[in-house]
Amino acid sequence: MDGREGPKGPEPTTSCVTCHTRYAEQILDAPEQRPSGNAGSLESTDPRARGETPMDEEPPVDLTRPSIARVYDFFLGGNLSSEADRQVAGEILAAMPDLPEILRANRAFAVRAVRFLAEAGVRQFLDLGSGLATAGATHEVVRAAGVDARVLYVDNDPVVTAHNSTLAPEHTCAVLRADLRDTAGVLASPEARSLLDFDEPIAVLMIAVLHFIDHADRPADIVARYRDALAPGSFLALTHAENAERLPGTFEAARVYSRGVAQIHLRTRAEISAFLDGWSLVAPGLVPTPDWHPDQAAPVRSTVRQHGMAAVARKEHP
Repeated sequence: MDGREGPKGPEPTTSCVTCHTRYAEQILDAPEQRPSGNAGSLESTDPRARGETPMDEEPPVDLTRPSIARVYDFFLGGNLSSEADRQVAGEILAAMPDLPEILRANRAFAVRAVRFLAEAGVRQFLDLGSGLATAGATHEVVRAAGVDARVLYVDNDPVVTAHNSTLAPEHTCAVLRADLRDTAGVLASPEARSLLDFDEPIAVLMIAVLHFIDHADRPADIVARYRDALAPGSFLALTHAENAERLPGTFEAARVYSRGVAQIHLRTRAEISAFLDGWSLVAPGLVPTPDWHPDQAAPVRSTVRQHGMAAVARKEHP
């Protein structure tokens, strides 16, 4: 903190590196495709009952099942997608051709928000549902801002955590495979306790992840539990999908996404605003994603503003 090197994060495990290597070998055999334009499944039952591998065991790499993070990476122009990811991405694009631009606007907000928080003095970041730490990843943004900050990446996709373990700098970052709904498990994890100082401000990032949490899982309560665990002066940055114009293409894209990748929940502005209860909004408040501290050099078409909301908020002293 403040120019001093923080505690060293956990070493990437052999199983993580092996998992990533095996994944990379398979993915590179597939032809790279990019569009002209994060988080895993968030179900809440026992993983073995769903045929999944528990968090503390290495899972098999299944490239036949589309991944939220890899589909997102494909839409951003990345090359980490599988054939299954590209197939479902094509179906989504057919329903919603603007989606790559919408997701680029979402990533651009994340970069602006992290830069803003670093300039505000935040030196600790908890990136929940982080997705793949590719271009514009949190640790890259803070490094570009010239600050010494710590970043804990949390995701429940084993390929994501294996990949991120090979990229994140060991002395300033850690990677945790966990379900963000398990707030106690995340906050009490060895990775969090060794890397983050909960007596100092922490920025929690929930970028394009809360819309994968079912209403029955009470996402507002999840956000509140993280808020209550943080020191005053901490921040929350979030984005969330909405469909204020009730456009048919958006509903069709959400249907295809929910069927092929993971259930997605479009929420209203009022529902998204409820996630910010107990926080003090940073100006300009809860706004369309491209309109939060916009980069004037990067104009965005009006249709992109219809599909997502973004905000940064601060936890005040009691």
